[in-house]
Amino acid sequence: MTETRRKLQALLSRTLRPGPDATVMAVLEAAGTGLALVDQEDCLLAWNSDFAALCGPMLPLRPGLKLKRLLADDRSSEAMAALASGQRWVVTLAVEGSPRFEAERRRLPMQEGNSVLRLTRILARPPEEQAAAARLQAVGALAGGIAHDFNNLLTAIAGSAESALARAPAGDAGPELRQVMESAGRGAALVRQLLAFARQQALRPRVVDLNEAVAAMGELLHRLLGSRVRLALTLDEPSRRVRIDPTQLDQVIMNLALNARDAMPDGGAMRIGTGHAVVLRPEPLGAEVLPPGRYAMLEVADSGAGIPEEVLPRIFDPFFTTRRDRGGTGLGLSTVHGIVRQSGGFIAVDSKPGQGTRFRIWLPRHEGPADVPLPTTMVAAPPLPQPPAVVPLVTHEGGPILLVEDEVPLLRLAERALRRAGFDVLTAGCAEEALEALDRSATRPLAMVSDVVMPGLDGLELAAKLRRKWPDLPVLLMSGYAEAALGRDLNAEGIRLLAKPYSLGALVAELKSILPVETLKVS
Repeated sequence: MTETRRKLQALLSRTLRPGPDATVMAVLEAAGTGLALVDQEDCLLAWNSDFAALCGPMLPLRPGLKLKRLLADDRSSEAMAALASGQRWVVTLAVEGSPRFEAERRRLPMQEGNSVLRLTRILARPPEEQAAAARLQAVGALAGGIAHDFNNLLTAIAGSAESALARAPAGDAGPELRQVMESAGRGAALVRQLLAFARQQALRPRVVDLNEAVAAMGELLHRLLGSRVRLALTLDEPSRRVRIDPTQLDQVIMNLALNARDAMPDGGAMRIGTGHAVVLRPEPLGAEVLPPGRYAMLEVADSGAGIPEEVLPRIFDPFFTTRRDRGGTGLGLSTVHGIVRQSGGFIAVDSKPGQGTRFRIWLPRHEGPADVPLPTTMVAAPPLPQPPAVVPLVTHEGGPILLVEDEVPLLRLAERALRRAGFDVLTAGCAEEALEALDRSATRPLAMVSDVVMPGLDGLELAAKLRRKWPDLPVLLMSGYAEAALGRDLNAEGIRLLAKPYSLGALVAELKSILPVETLKVS
C-alpha cells in the first residue's frame, strides 16, 4: 500500500462514524479517486462523485445497495470473495458495454466492519494508439517551445521594419520594409497554427450559439467551395450553446470544409451538421477517452475518396500531409485538433477508402444564454501589415513606464517605441533587475509592461510583488502563450495580455488603454 493510501485509510479511520455525514463526504471527495464506503453486509453507505461518475447514470447508486448488484453477473461471486480477502480484482459493472476496472477493498480499523472500495478504470489501448498519443504529446510540447522562440524572433523582425518605416515612410526602402513586415505576418500565422496544435494559443472564448455560427460560415463556404461541391447544412433544433473563441470555431469549420473539398477534386457532396449527445460512461476515441457529460456536436462529412487506413493514425500530426505537391502544409487538421482540445472538446474521424470521411467534434454544452455576437470576422489569410500610423505625442503625469524584457532586441525596440510616444521608460532585463532599479529610483512607475517567461521571477510574479506595494498599478504582460496556459484569470486580476508577435503600434495602443485618462495629455 502506498504512503498516500495509508494516510487516507488512517484519516478515514479517525473520522468515519456510523452513517455518512459531512466529514465522511469531505474525506471521500478529497481522495481524488473513485471511493465508496461499504458496510459489513456488503451494502453501500456513501460514495464520492468520482465513484458515481465511474458507475454512470445507468447504474444509479443509493444507500443500502448491495455491492454485488454493481458487478456484472459473470464471476461476480468470485470477485466478491477476492475483494473480501483484500485482493485487487479486475471487474466490469452491471451495465452494457462497461469498461474494465481494478477494484480493491480495504477494511477500516475500529469501524465495525466497514470498508472502503476503490475503483480505477483500466484504460486498455492497443499499442499503436498508445504510441500515437505519446507522439502527439511529444510533438505538441516541441511545437509549443519552438513557437515561443519564433514569436520573439518575429516580433524583433517586424518591429525593426516597422520602426525603420516610421522614420522614413516615403523612403526608397519602403517597399522592401513592407515586404519584411508582410513575411513576418505570414510567419506569425504559421506560429499561431503551431500554438493551436500545442493548445497554447491566446483564445478569447465566448458563449456561442452553435447553429448560428455554422449558418454564418455556410454562407461564406458556398462561395469558396464552388459549384462542383454540393453543401448541405443540417442543424439540430433546439440549438445548443458552447463556450469557445468564435474566430477559432470559424477556423475549425473552414479547415475541415477545405480539407473535404480537397478530398473531392471532381466534386461531390459535403454535409455540415450540428447535434447533441449525452455520454453516460467514458468512451474511447482513438488515442483519447471521451468523458461522461452533455455535449453539443459538430459534424463535417464528405463523399470523397476516404483516407487510407495506414494514413488515418497520423492525420492530426503537424506537417504531415499527403498533398505536399499541391501546396499542402500539414497544419490544417493539427490546428483543428489543437483548437478543439484547448476548448475542452474532443474530435474523432471515421473514414474508409471509397466511402468518404466524417469528422465529429464534441464540445461541452453551456446551459446559459449566448453572449451578444461580436462584429463578424471572416477566416482568411492574415491581413498584410499596414504602414505604421503617426502616433500623437503623449505626455503624462507620473513616473516612468517600467519595461521588462529578457530579449535585448525586443527590449530596445519597445523602449524606442514608447519613448517616441512620449513616455519616460525605465528598462530592465529581468524581474530582479527591475526591482533593483525601482529601489534606486524610489519612484512609483506609471505602469508595468513585462514579458511573462523570463529567467528567475516571471512577469506574473513581478506584477504580484509590485501590486503589494501599489495595488492599483496598471500591468500589461506580453506573451506568446494563451492565458489558460499561464494558469490565471488575468481579466479578474486586472491584467492585460498582449499576444506575441505584436506590432509596436499595438504595444503603444494597449499601454494607453490601461492608463488612467487623467495621466495622458495629447500634444
